[in-house]
Amino acid sequence: MSRPGHRGAWTASAVLSVSVLLAGCGFTPLYGDTGASGSLSRIAVTTQDDRLGYRLREQLEDALGWDRGTAPLYRLETTVEQSRRPLGRRIDDTATRYELTVRGGWTLTPASGGTPLTGTQTVTTTYAAADQPYAAIAAQQDGEDRAAAELARMIRLDLMRALAGQ
Repeated sequence: MSRPGHRGAWTASAVLSVSVLLAGCGFTPLYGDTGASGSLSRIAVTTQDDRLGYRLREQLEDALGWDRGTAPLYRLETTVEQSRRPLGRRIDDTATRYELTVRGGWTLTPASGGTPLTGTQTVTTTYAAADQPYAAIAAQQDGEDRAAAELARMIRLDLMRALAGQ
């Protein structure tokens, strides 16, 4: 007959042993830090001075995990262009939805000088058209916020690819 605490101690020691073995072989968890992630937190972001630029900067700083306590290794400058296209028509010829396309160009420049890296990404999102003025503004801003979040995610992936190659 085994004691109740004996099984828990055996399981804990088995998990600890496997962890030590995996750490020794160079195993990296799926969501573990990669070589580029340390550099990502040291990228200062600059965007254009409007609502969409501000939202993109916020999203990029969060996505990159910007460490304000250390000097930046890179400077990321972005430009954003947006276009809105009506989709679907009501009987009175007004749009029922809008398609928002945001194109973001980025330039990553090393703080110490060197060749800058560039890229562009395009994001498309839709939002419902509302009859009430406040609801229409809120829907458009929500569409912009979602586009900025997706654009930041795509730029982050581009940056990870670019920095991993160096």
